[in-house]
Amino acid sequence: MATINADRDPLEYEKEHVHEVYEQIASHFSSTRYKPWPIVQRFLQELPTGSVGLDVGCGNGKYLTVNPNVFIVASDRSESLVKIASQHRPHSSVIADNLSLPHPFSLFNFAISIAVIHHLSSHIRRVQAIAAILETLQPTSQPEQCPTNPEHVGGKALIYVWALEQRTSRRGWDEGDNQDVMVPWVMKTESNQLSNENSSTFHRYYHLYRHGELEQDITEAGGHVVESGYEKDNWWAIAVPKGIEA
Repeated sequence: MATINADRDPLEYEKEHVHEVYEQIASHFSSTRYKPWPIVQRFLQELPTGSVGLDVGCGNGKYLTVNPNVFIVASDRSESLVKIASQHRPHSSVIADNLSLPHPFSLFNFAISIAVIHHLSSHIRRVQAIAAILETLQPTSQPEQCPTNPEHVGGKALIYVWALEQRTSRRGWDEGDNQDVMVPWVMKTESNQLSNENSSTFHRYYHLYRHGELEQDITEAGGHVVESGYEKDNWWAIAVPKGIEA
């Protein structure tokens, strides 16, 4: 397994071990990402008709078609993945960094961040990324403040990260293992799908979240966790800015 260099500048480290990798594997990666995860699907399908939200780190945009009654502005650092996501009309897709989102504050009804935050290589950058998402969400309002929608309770975000606790998975990670790892992606040519010949291996950086760590990061980012859980080697949480109760 590739080694982690903790002394590297995080921006350069992520550029080499996250952004450049996804640019190179975008097409192959997209071909393996087509089925929505159940809790993400439920979150999107339960949104009120007409909701407007964000998919931060959208990849190939597979979640843009889950609910045709909402509008999503999708973003990703990978130009190649954004080009794929842009095929999902009428939604919008833009190239953007999670720590520098080009969106107004306090505007959106919802946001999703699925398997993205764990690619940031320091604690402070992961917290800042969560804070950047929370800043885009609408604040809560009392019924008298929003007479056209008396049930309005403000925006909410669904965040997914890889879990450290994957004892039963093929990866076998568990409590006590290193939380910062390099995960290989093997890309084979079409003519060599059954052989290791003419294949390329790329290594992507991941921070594996231990139990309770995602909730701690959300709190540190100025958020409040309204629901959280574990699904298929991932920790997830639904969060709102502090002071908003869903």
